[in-house]
Amino acid sequence: MSDGARTWGLRLLALAISAAVWYSVSLSGRENQSEISVDQASVSYNVPRGVVVLDPVRTARVRLRGAGKKIRQLNPSLVKVQVDLAQAEAGEFNATLGPDDVQAPDDLEVVSVDPNVIRVRLDREVTQRIPVRAQVAGEPAAGAQAGEPEAYPNMVLVSGPESLVEKIEFLSTRPVNLDGHASTFEQTANVVPPESPLVQVVQPSEVTVRVPVEPPRTAGDGGEGPAKRRESS
Repeated sequence: MSDGARTWGLRLLALAISAAVWYSVSLSGRENQSEISVDQASVSYNVPRGVVVLDPVRTARVRLRGAGKKIRQLNPSLVKVQVDLAQAEAGEFNATLGPDDVQAPDDLEVVSVDPNVIRVRLDREVTQRIPVRAQVAGEPAAGAQAGEPEAYPNMVLVSGPESLVEKIEFLSTRPVNLDGHASTFEQTANVVPPESPLVQVVQPSEVTVRVPVEPPRTAGDGGEGPAKRRESS
């Protein structure tokens, strides 16, 4: 065999060995690939300043693929979905979710996100003063009469989505207990927060409640005293 033929033979043998090694490694990698479904991946929203998300979708199912060892060692809390709405305005629209919206370890591939389309409602955040009504409970001392309670200050500042804030006519205080009181008194009471967690009481969170109480009449007061004096005369 000539030197040229021998050289080409060695080259072909080397190429065949390289191809076999590559195929073996590639096949091994494919065989070790696994998938996992993170069913409660948290969903967050990147929104412009002064805009809030109404009724947001909080979790999504994310399916990942990667080496079996990496899949087994995965901490599900590291898988998150972020909806980029930085350029969005107040309104209602559909947002499409894909692999680019998923935060996961670099060595894992995002296969799918479910749901891949969510309905988003954005509203403008406003701050507004809302009236406060004082609430009382119980009964004053025997014979005493309680009047209409008043709150000081009688307005509080709240912040939240415009569509929710504009529906609030007033807020109430926690009930102030009248039991045993025989004269006018004042007591600090917390303001009951709005039902929606998206609306917050900014300030003040508590107010002073003044409850006017008319003391019980004694024998010498009012109409009862003169009658008794006439009887004694």
